[in-house]
Amino acid sequence: MSYRALYERSIHERDTYWAEQASRIHWHRPFDTVCDVSNPPFVKWFDGGLTNLCHNAVDRHVHDRADQAALVFVSTETHTEETISYGQLLVEVERMAAILHGLGVGKGDRVLIYMPMIPQAVIAMLATVRLGAIHSVVFGGFASHALASRIDDATPSVIVTADAGSRGGKVIPYKPLLDEALRQSAHRVPHVLLVDRKLAPAEMDTPRDVDYWDARSSVMDAIVPCEWVEATHPSYTLYTSGTTGRPKGVQRDTGGYAVALAASMEQVYCGKPGETFFCASDIGWVVGHSYIVYGPLLTGMTTIIYEGLPIRPDAAIWWSLVEKYKVNVMFSAPTAIRVLKKQDPDCLKRHDLSSLKQLFLAGEPLDEPTAKWIGDAIGKPIIDNYWQTETGWPILSLARGVDPTLTPRLGSPGFPMPGYQVKLLDDQTGEELTGANQKGVLTIEGPLPPGCLQTIWGDDQRFVQTYWSTFPGKQVYNTFDWGIRDADGYYFILGRTDDVINVAGHRLGTREIEEAISSHDGVAEVAVVGVADQLKGQVAKAFVVPRDASRVVDDEGRKTLEAEIMHTVDQQLGAVARPARVHFVNVLPKTRSGKLLRRAIQAVCEGRDTGDLSTIEDPSALQQLQEAAQR
Repeated sequence: MSYRALYERSIHERDTYWAEQASRIHWHRPFDTVCDVSNPPFVKWFDGGLTNLCHNAVDRHVHDRADQAALVFVSTETHTEETISYGQLLVEVERMAAILHGLGVGKGDRVLIYMPMIPQAVIAMLATVRLGAIHSVVFGGFASHALASRIDDATPSVIVTADAGSRGGKVIPYKPLLDEALRQSAHRVPHVLLVDRKLAPAEMDTPRDVDYWDARSSVMDAIVPCEWVEATHPSYTLYTSGTTGRPKGVQRDTGGYAVALAASMEQVYCGKPGETFFCASDIGWVVGHSYIVYGPLLTGMTTIIYEGLPIRPDAAIWWSLVEKYKVNVMFSAPTAIRVLKKQDPDCLKRHDLSSLKQLFLAGEPLDEPTAKWIGDAIGKPIIDNYWQTETGWPILSLARGVDPTLTPRLGSPGFPMPGYQVKLLDDQTGEELTGANQKGVLTIEGPLPPGCLQTIWGDDQRFVQTYWSTFPGKQVYNTFDWGIRDADGYYFILGRTDDVINVAGHRLGTREIEEAISSHDGVAEVAVVGVADQLKGQVAKAFVVPRDASRVVDDEGRKTLEAEIMHTVDQQLGAVARPARVHFVNVLPKTRSGKLLRRAIQAVCEGRDTGDLSTIEDPSALQQLQEAAQR
C-alpha cells in the first residue's frame, strides 16, 4: 500500500485503521470502542480495553528473545558499558517494582524520576507503569526551583533519584538539588529512593531516604505481576519546558500511546525486532520517553542509553557506537549535528556505518545546509521529523516503512503521518489555506490520533484554552508553529508563531532568516531573534558561531563577515529580511538537551530579565551574548 492510500484510510476509515494497528500490542481485555469522541476535544482511545505498558515493552518479549540485549548502557563519562538482556531487564524491573510497592506505590500514584542517563532510570519508568502508577520524569538539568514546581504539581509519593550525573567530565550532584527542591515545595514527599553511583556525597535523610542498592538486596527474588489498567489510564506526565507560568503537565494515556509508538516504529523509523536503535537524547524529554524507552522496547529492539557528549572523547564517539553495536536506526537533534560541523571532518569517516539505514533528526527545525552536510558526510538518508511533547510521536515525517520510495526534501520534515489531519490556517481569519506555498498556522483537526496528550494534568480547562481555543468555531489543535506546504505536498516549518518578527509590517519567521544565514560557508550555528525597535516595531538580530573563529578576532574581520552574511540574506530573502546586526559568539545559549534559549537571547538584547535558566548548558554563553551585543 502506498503512503498516500494508507494516510487517507487513517483519516476516512479511522476506526478500522486504528483497530488494525491495535493488534501490534497485547490486550489483557479487548477494547469496546476504538475512538470515543463524545466529549470533544477530549478523546478516549481503545476505551474498555485493559493492557499494561511494561508487559508490552518487556514481559511479552522474554519468551522469544530472553537473551537478546534490551538495554545497552554506555557512559563516556564514567567509562562504563553494560548490556542488559530482556530476561535480565524483567528481573530488574520486578525488583524495582517490589521496592516501589514496598514504599506504598500503587495504581494511580505518581513516581517522580530525577535521574541521569543510567539503566536504573529506565527501569524505574518501567517498574512504575508495571504497578499501574504514573511516572513523571524531570530532566536532570532542571534546578531546584523548577523541580519544586513539578513536585507540587505532580504530588508524587516517591521520588527516584541518584547521587549525581556527569557531563563533559564534570560531576553534577543531583541529591543536593533535590533536597533543596523538597525544602521549597509545599507537597511533602514520603520517600526518596536513591541510586548511589559513588560520584558525589549524598546526605541521607532517614527514614525518608532509602538506598536503592540496600533495598534491592532484600527483593532479589521478587515476582511482581503487571497491574492491568484501562487503555485510558494515564501512563505518565511530562512537563513542557517554558520560561514563565506554571509548568504544563502533558498527560499521556496507556493503550493509545503503546499503539501509536508500535505503529510509528515500523512505519516511520523502519525498526524491526532484533535490530538496534540509538536515540541520542535524554529520558527527561519526550524523545527519550518515546524513542529511547518505549518505542524500541515495544518493538523488541535493542536500545542504547548514552551518557555523554557527542564530542567526547572526540567527535567520532557516536559513529564508534554505531559500528560496535551494529546500530540500524539513529535519532538525534539538529543542534548536535551542527556541533559536529565544527569538529574534525575525519571523525565522520573513521567507522563502519554499513549497519545504519538512516539518520532521523527532530527537536527543532532542520535547516537545509545542515541536512545536506551530514547526509553527504555519512552517506545515509537524513529524515526530518516534526512533532511535540504534546503529541508524543511524529506529526510530519516520511513513512518510509510504508513506502521506501518516499524521498527527503531538504528543509522539509515531509508529510502528515497516519491519523494526523493537518491543516494550515490563516492566523487572522482561520480560513484553511489550500494553495501551494501559503504561510499559515499548522493545526490538527480533532480528534488527535492515539498517543497524543489526553489533557493537562489536573487542569482540563487549561488544556482546552491553550490548545483548542485559537480559532473559534473550529475543533482544531494549535501547534503554535508557522508552516507552508509546497506544490508536491511537502511541509516546511518556519518557526513558532510567537517567534515571528514583524518588521515594519512585514511578518518574517526566524527560521527563514536562520536558514539563509546558515547557507553561508563561514557559519557553523546561528540564532535569530526579534528585538523591539522604536522605528520598525521589531528588527531581527542574528548571533552567529563562525566556523573559523580567527575571522572575527578584530573589528575589521567582524565587519567583513557581517557584510557577507547580510549579502547572503539579501540574495535569498531580500533586504526586508536582512538582520539589523550580526553578532559573533563562540557558543549560543542552549539547554542541556540542545535547544536554543531564544527567549533568553531576546531578553538580553532588550535588557530584560532572562527568566528561568536552570537548564542552561553553559552560563558563560549569556555573558558572551551581552558583550557581543554591546559591540
